[in-house]
Amino acid sequence: MTSGARLDTNAQWLSRRLGELGIQVTFHSTVGDTLEHNVDVFRTAAGRADIIVSTGGLGPTRDDLTREALAAMANVPLEMDHSAMEHIEQMFARRKRDMPDRNRVQAMFPQGSLQIFNPQGTAPGIDFSLPEQNCHQARIFALPGVPAEMKRMFDETVAPRILESKGNQTEIKQHVMKFFGTGESDMETRLGPMIARDREPRVGITVSTATISLRITATGTDTQDCQNQIDQTRTEILERVSEFYFGEGDDYEQQDAINETLLKREQNLLLIECGRAAPLGDWFAKLGDSPAFAGGLSLPDPERLQQIFAGDTLQTTVTNVQAKSGADWVLIIDRYPEVCRTSHLPLPASEINLIVVSPDGEIMTRKETLGGHPDVIQPRIAKAGMAWLRQVLNDKA
Repeated sequence: MTSGARLDTNAQWLSRRLGELGIQVTFHSTVGDTLEHNVDVFRTAAGRADIIVSTGGLGPTRDDLTREALAAMANVPLEMDHSAMEHIEQMFARRKRDMPDRNRVQAMFPQGSLQIFNPQGTAPGIDFSLPEQNCHQARIFALPGVPAEMKRMFDETVAPRILESKGNQTEIKQHVMKFFGTGESDMETRLGPMIARDREPRVGITVSTATISLRITATGTDTQDCQNQIDQTRTEILERVSEFYFGEGDDYEQQDAINETLLKREQNLLLIECGRAAPLGDWFAKLGDSPAFAGGLSLPDPERLQQIFAGDTLQTTVTNVQAKSGADWVLIIDRYPEVCRTSHLPLPASEINLIVVSPDGEIMTRKETLGGHPDVIQPRIAKAGMAWLRQVLNDKA
């Protein structure tokens, strides 16, 4: 991390989650693999913050120094946690692998600390409350660096413990809503006070390649209390921005919504992508063996499509495409621009044709003028194509 070879996405994710819990994040620190520096960075953090969340350094190798640094900073010994040791041994047994003796160190905890259970890996986390420093008591939550393990452990264990320490509301429940078709600034304007930091439940907004996620975080006395808050907030959000909504859940994307619609109608979709990318084919292929996905073609340009399917016009071409493929619906992206992955300069906006062909052969075209960062422009075009298809499917329901 300190060399710049890897990007610290864990800190970004944790800052968002802590903010949703009402915790103001005031410092980020990155430290290399020396014990002295690790002790120093934890000591500094404990002197200026009530809650410290760290990731990484809990593996079995000699450069995994978090547990040693915490023990040295607090001047306490490391002790074996037998329940953690049993879990690690069971993990290796399930994988039918011999456990190296070095992995025993992962069950060692600073005296007085608590275990943070890791259901996915061999590295349990550490919950360590330190003696009072600078008129406050610091609490450190040390988590593995593997993002999937860290996120689950934070949501299932760390977040509830933080909330419990804040007061009587001990339950936490989160719900994610997905949107496409507007920008982050416009979404914030439309939502207004709903995304205020002091609102309960909190509504956090994040954007990934033009898809907007709204995460509702409710805290309450029990699960039903949280769910009631989420249901009310969800209704308010849909009253404001329902035209951009397409589904719910962290991993739910537009292709999932399209797949579900086509399965209900017992219809299928053929994808044709022209230019220097084919993200739609990749995304739909990952849906698995779905009868709603008839396949995909990646071609250099639309002219090549007409040559293959012997069409003098777009109408005759798509008619031949449907006849030969057996597809009910066809989605065509007429151009993905070529991008330079080493460039950080945005691509100028250009006109893209998004074409949807219905089962009766009707051709519906939407022209979009799109540009942007090289890392974003191609998936953004693909998502705009899916949004156009979803609109047509809704209109033809």
